[in-house]
Amino acid sequence: MVNPDQEIPRLRELMPASGWMKTRIRSNPAQPKVITTAPRRPWKKTYPISINFDLWGRLSIPERDLLFLQTIAWVTGTNPLKLDVPKGVAMAGVAATLFETFQGNAVGMLMAGGVTAIAATRVWRDSRGPADAMIADEDAIQVASRRGYSRVEAAQALATAIETVGRIEGRRSLNFNDVLRCQNLNAIAGPPTPVSGGRRS
Repeated sequence: MVNPDQEIPRLRELMPASGWMKTRIRSNPAQPKVITTAPRRPWKKTYPISINFDLWGRLSIPERDLLFLQTIAWVTGTNPLKLDVPKGVAMAGVAATLFETFQGNAVGMLMAGGVTAIAATRVWRDSRGPADAMIADEDAIQVASRRGYSRVEAAQALATAIETVGRIEGRRSLNFNDVLRCQNLNAIAGPPTPVSGGRRS
């Protein structure tokens, strides 16, 4: 079993400076998940990182380190206010819908509303898809490389952490996003190193 009074300070030392002011680590032995955080919101200044340390202790230290760093990278990474094409279309659609509503143009209002709905669905799907998680995976590997891990070791640890967490939390299989992440991490790690036949004399 991991002692939170010892593990929390260790994790604080592990995290990059960008996470110090934006996150708070807390113990939550009642939660069914190993580690959780609140969804990103542009108005939030700090995010709680909740860990069930009873479950956390079932991971190896490298798995813990990379899983934690990935969570920090995801929370402090992509700005939810960053304007890309789908978000720009969604915002333009909202403005057009409001304009058409004030003008009393039912057809225009329906068309603008449809465009808004499509763009908003794309934004929601992207925020929950594998792209953001893969960016956070890469950021976690980069931070880990400054903490004594090689890229291969960090990628392997994060891939096994994703799989181990799935088993700990009682999931029969990984979801689609996690499968893609593991494939990407295994590609970074490369083929497994062959076992040596023994020390030469």
